[in-house]
Amino acid sequence: MSTKEKGTPQSRTYTVNDIAAILGIGRASAYKLANSGLFKTIRIGNMIRISRKSFEDWLKAEGLGDESE
Repeated sequence: MSTKEKGTPQSRTYTVNDIAAILGIGRASAYKLANSGLFKTIRIGNMIRISRKSFEDWLKAEGLGDESE
């Protein structure tokens, strides 16, 4: 018998907590950034999801992408 792995594809969005952790900033600053219009966001009810591609493109444009890799 084989068991199915619960490997889900990489999410296409980040949460505000995700971008706060990535940038090393607080949640309040991350919310301000998410609402700034610098990258694409999606609102689902009161949740904010940030487009992974849009955010990573913004990071690269700011010269912050791929520092640790």
